[in-house]
Amino acid sequence: MQDELENLDQAVMRLNGRAWGIAMGLLFGGGLFVATNFLVLKGGEDVGAHLSLVSQFFPGYSVTFAGSFVGFAYASVTGFVAGWLASWIYNRVAIFRAS
Repeated sequence: MQDELENLDQAVMRLNGRAWGIAMGLLFGGGLFVATNFLVLKGGEDVGAHLSLVSQFFPGYSVTFAGSFVGFAYASVTGFVAGWLASWIYNRVAIFRAS
């Protein structure tokens, strides 16, 4: 059992913070961009009533085509920070467990 745990510790790789940040940034930004434009194209009398609450956190964002680019920028930065932070925490835990 101890040999298996040592092999697992050696097999655990450290995460690249920049790569995780870029991946999460594109995921967050792309998700908000697609959701906003889907609602804009769908139309209706009150377009994106719930999604417009995102403007409380991202000043300048609105549920419009132009607002989707503003939201993409904000969400990309937020996603980058979240991805980088998650990889940093993971790497610190992996280092702690290895020692």
